[in-house]
Amino acid sequence: MLHGMTRWFALESADAGFFDTAPHVFRYEKHYDATPAQVWESLQSDESLSAWGKTVGSLTWTSPRPFGVGTTREVGTGPTRVHERFYSWDEGSGYAFYVYEANVPIFRRFAEDYRVEPEGTGTRFTWLVAIEPAGVMRWPFKLLAPVVKSGFGRMAADGERYFAAR
Repeated sequence: MLHGMTRWFALESADAGFFDTAPHVFRYEKHYDATPAQVWESLQSDESLSAWGKTVGSLTWTSPRPFGVGTTREVGTGPTRVHERFYSWDEGSGYAFYVYEANVPIFRRFAEDYRVEPEGTGTRFTWLVAIEPAGVMRWPFKLLAPVVKSGFGRMAADGERYFAAR
């Protein structure tokens, strides 16, 4: 489908404070068998998370390098596509973004935060996902939250396998 035919739904912006107020916050902590530099290199590479496994189907950076605050990208998981804008970029140790548009009208606000820290000879990867569903989705989302959480959890596990295989 041509990009021009996709209907996009605007979301409200979010920042670090949203992780304290969002109705749904999912937290994942994993140990990766790679140095923080290697994990960071992967996170900001052209493929980024889509290289880790099949959970993220497509990922396109829509800003030129060098990346930083204000950088944008388009990410697809299954039929859902989102446009992300980075509001935080700590070179080598983490970044965070909010979704400003999605092709499905199910979110009011959506943000993610990634942290990369040394842990022994590897890396402690901490990932937060904060979601405020759109009004009509509040109740259905409450019921679906465990499913959504485990879906995102697959991506964190993809990373474990990806780095273990290197």
